[in-house]
Amino acid sequence: MNTGIFGKSVARGLSAFAGLGLIALAMGGVTTAQAEDFELIKPGTLTVTIQPYMPYTAAKDGKLVGLDSDILSAVADKLGLKIEYSVTDFAGMLGSVQSQRADITIGGIAWSAARQKAGLFTDPPYYSPPAMAVLESTNLPDVTSLEGKSLGTVTGYVWAKSIAQVPNATARNFPSADSVFADIASGRLDAGFLDPLLITYQQQQRPDMKVKIQYMAAPTAEQIKAHPDYKYFEPYMTSFYMPKQAVKLEKAISAQIDAMYKDGSLAALVTKWGGDPKQFLTPSADMAAQRQGVDRPADWVAPSIQ
Repeated sequence: MNTGIFGKSVARGLSAFAGLGLIALAMGGVTTAQAEDFELIKPGTLTVTIQPYMPYTAAKDGKLVGLDSDILSAVADKLGLKIEYSVTDFAGMLGSVQSQRADITIGGIAWSAARQKAGLFTDPPYYSPPAMAVLESTNLPDVTSLEGKSLGTVTGYVWAKSIAQVPNATARNFPSADSVFADIASGRLDAGFLDPLLITYQQQQRPDMKVKIQYMAAPTAEQIKAHPDYKYFEPYMTSFYMPKQAVKLEKAISAQIDAMYKDGSLAALVTKWGGDPKQFLTPSADMAAQRQGVDRPADWVAPSIQ
């Protein structure tokens, strides 16, 4: 995570509200005056855009489902806000926020210095660890073990840059995650780089493919110096994304996210959707520094369960 996540910004059109499906979920928790103090398109209502991307986000039976959806619903409940959503693609998600047609977008969106210039990011609701889809019999614990292997990812994902730099490896780009899984199952591909919960979701839905998730040790500073695009093999921060004008809303949502680290509710949701809380809720040492002095104070500390 998408890779919304860095690399899912492949333009598939800015049809920001395609597949419109609106729902209002009654929420309670703070006074109306507090809720109406937020910078919202519709007072008391959080207008959300998502893309279908399970197990992170989706619309099912008139409700939002997935890890990010569950987190946002819990936050909205605490803030006394209803939720209305629309379904689009990844480019449309970002565009709807940057043009103020939505209050927020969610779904494994990676924080980046470039994106924060056009919008506001919350504190990370979770971190996305480096992970691969591999056969159950395969063991590729680190970047060195990738050398000489057949590696794949989806066209447009940033991991395409990383696997292209692996010595003696065959790097392949696929039109979809389904294609990556199919080639792993058939033995034509040694490893596929995809969002981690997508891999566990596939493992649950299609056990017959005998594909598992393997978390990979992050590359060392020396390895990144030799292969600069190995930086995309590192863990990254996900965040919820909202317009530049929504300063009060961002602070309120970030405060609720931070509280969920402390009360155990984030760990429970990550576990519910197939993730390891230690992997998803513990930042790497350099993550805070990426945002300090950029969109966070110089003394900002990345939230953690530890």
